[in-house]
Amino acid sequence: MSIRQLFMCLLILCISVMIRADSLSGKQIEQIQEKVKSLPDEVVTPAEVAVIETEYGDIVFEFFPYVAPIHAMNFKKLAKAGYFDSTTFHRVIPGFVIQGGDILSRDDNIYNDGTGGPGYTIQAEFGQRHVRGAVASARAADQVNPEKRSNGSQFYICVEDQPFLDKAGYTVFGQVIKGMDVVDKIVCVKRNRQDRPLQNVVMKRVYVTDRSKLNLK
Repeated sequence: MSIRQLFMCLLILCISVMIRADSLSGKQIEQIQEKVKSLPDEVVTPAEVAVIETEYGDIVFEFFPYVAPIHAMNFKKLAKAGYFDSTTFHRVIPGFVIQGGDILSRDDNIYNDGTGGPGYTIQAEFGQRHVRGAVASARAADQVNPEKRSNGSQFYICVEDQPFLDKAGYTVFGQVIKGMDVVDKIVCVKRNRQDRPLQNVVMKRVYVTDRSKLNLK
């Protein structure tokens, strides 16, 4: 074996190790889901914001705790459990939305991205509009979900106003206040025919904090 061949083998091995180190087994996913269920609900205050760290920069959004309190508390609990960490934005559509929050985007099967959740749904909480920067919950179609209940973890961010989603009945629970330039970069990444990015757009870390701790203008 030549030095070049040996180097390539070592490189492939290192890449494989990195992929396995970041992926989760079915048992590990179940453990995180159980951790979420064991945590208490905590009221979200108007002073709290969510931060999504990505390689493109940070996205910061405020909650609508008076309009969508259940969704706000749920997102805070998921973030506290580390549920979103290392998940991806598995769906990006220019002129529409970027979508993520599925823990299955951390397993080794890219074809189930967008099909998972924490094992429960959330009752609808309408009241806010789908304007640019709106953060809202994904949900199953009306045919199987007549109550329009939200997926327990998957969410999307609008890159433009989407008034038809207001009429369709999707819950908006937050609004981006910093990092829309990051959202605009993410929605423009190369994607396949299913609108999945060709290279993973990872949420490195997602957490909730007091806005006074951030440099917000």
